Amino acid sequence: MNARAQSHLHFDFAELTERQRYKLLIGTVIPRPIAFVSTVDRNGRRNAGPFSFFNVLTHDPAIVAIGVENYDDMRFKDTARNIRETGEFTVHIVDEALVKQMEICAIKFGPEVDEIAEAGLTTVPGLNVRSPRILEAPAALECKRYMTLELGHAREIILGEVLGVFVREDAVDRESLHVDQVKMDAIGRMGGHTYTSTKEQFDIKTLSVAEWRNGKNGSSAP
Repeated sequence: MNARAQSHLHFDFAELTERQRYKLLIGTVIPRPIAFVSTVDRNGRRNAGPFSFFNVLTHDPAIVAIGVENYDDMRFKDTARNIRETGEFTVHIVDEALVKQMEICAIKFGPEVDEIAEAGLTTVPGLNVRSPRILEAPAALECKRYMTLELGHAREIILGEVLGVFVREDAVDRESLHVDQVKMDAIGRMGGHTYTSTKEQFDIKTLSVAEWRNGKNGSSAP
């Protein structure tokens, strides 16, 4: 047997509790990118919070998805409510230098508390949205709500159309649009309370069919 072909345990989600399913999902779908989302409510009050059920889904149209777990009593989290009220939000990419301030914004403050101020973050007004942009983040995607998918009474997936992106000047080439992944220094979420760095990287180029067949025959691709 191949050394990698180990035996596996199967867990039937129909037989597990919500908490058990959660533990298995966050422990296996790793690492997960983190959306550090800023919003404002209808009165202009700022809010920011991190979400690790997040990713980009397509580039044309440019759509990102954020999974939000609201409260069991059907109250919305500030982020979900603000996006419903304004239809706008900004997703910030988190680097290692931003982790501690991001975690302050993860504390479950009431809507009257400005998490951005509590964390000592610097912001400027959004360009195409009302939500503020956090300058400490290496990149920020300004989004308008594209669609909200309600999954039961306490969970929803918010799809946002990216209107534009800000990238820290030293991390992107203006002409080629190449983003320096090392300088971005983004972090990811693992299971439990664990995070991971993206500093250690490697490249693999997907082969064409011809390159694969030539390689299997022992010859070099043309």
